[in-house]
Amino acid sequence: MAKTMIELAVYNREGKELEKVQIDPAVLGSVVRSALLKQAIVMYHANKRQGTAANRDRGLKAGSTRKLYKQKGTGRARVGNNRTCVRKGGGVAFAKYARDFSQRMPKKQRRLARNSAILSKIKTNDIMVIDKIEFAAPKTKDFALILKNLKIDRSCLVAIEDYNQNVYKSVRNLPRVEILEVDQLNAGDICNKRKLLLTKKSLESLVNPQVAAEN
Repeated sequence: MAKTMIELAVYNREGKELEKVQIDPAVLGSVVRSALLKQAIVMYHANKRQGTAANRDRGLKAGSTRKLYKQKGTGRARVGNNRTCVRKGGGVAFAKYARDFSQRMPKKQRRLARNSAILSKIKTNDIMVIDKIEFAAPKTKDFALILKNLKIDRSCLVAIEDYNQNVYKSVRNLPRVEILEVDQLNAGDICNKRKLLLTKKSLESLVNPQVAAEN
């Protein structure tokens, strides 16, 4: 039985199709692992939490621990010390404490989740491949024109093969557009944007890292 290959078009800066590349779906895990993908996205959002929110409970408030007046015989409701949460200036009930929300996943699981995220973008036609992205000088207007030519009008994650200062500076001022090096791609960033734009070399490094390293 012949293996079904994924076919992706490669465009230039003007939005014209140059060629088609074929990808073996087995390289990306063959299927979208939804449970693993969700776990990776939960970890992605958890690791972005600062966890610095904190309140002072009754134990952290300044003041005496002496009971304000005796329990019985005063005709008033019973009361404890002045640091209780029911009195003005007292501590917070069920106070928040600074905590670490970070989560971890094994490297193989993170890679599988990333591949599942890429495969899901392919299945929903939300991935595009461009031959290369180069600028002689930073020019946000030129990169915005590239997105327009490629008909990308939604949030977009751009993945390039190596760090390029001119490209980074051309992208950073565009709203809803982020840029990463291909080896920094993760499931959370991919799923956080509607479109994924890859250069041809960055795609090759994902589907065939040994060949990309030789080139």
